[in-house]
Amino acid sequence: MLRIIKILLILAVALWGILGAYGNLTDWSGTTGAVKAVTSMSAFDGSADKWQATSNPVIVYAGALFIMLSKILAGFLCLVGARRMWDARAGDAADFAKAKTLALTGCGVAIFMLFTGFIVIAEGWYELWQSDAMRGPVLASAFRYAGMIALIAIFVGAHDD
Repeated sequence: MLRIIKILLILAVALWGILGAYGNLTDWSGTTGAVKAVTSMSAFDGSADKWQATSNPVIVYAGALFIMLSKILAGFLCLVGARRMWDARAGDAADFAKAKTLALTGCGVAIFMLFTGFIVIAEGWYELWQSDAMRGPVLASAFRYAGMIALIAIFVGAHDD
């Protein structure tokens, strides 16, 4: 039963990635608008004139693509990993552990995107922590997602008997 729970948790991460990427793609103007609000540093007073602020479309589209493509990759890796875990669920511990590799890689991709994109770049470089309007909805959400996905990865990666 524990292996089934692990598979379901990986499927939940896959669903998070796929639904998130779908939302980014179907609301592309909202996605690029949010990235532009971060990179232009217009989401809080007095920062749009700082040297790192930019509305360069290459930077904006690169950021939006990084977010969307990372979610697609994470979702795909988790889906394939969940399928491999399902196929190995009745096998021995070594087979099931080997089957987890792609699923855990998918979790790692998601955590990398959330930490690098939102914490390092948005919060650190573009000082998004100063924005009352975006701190909670953006940074707190990214931290919550990364934390939950990391907990799932730790739980799934734990040794099975």
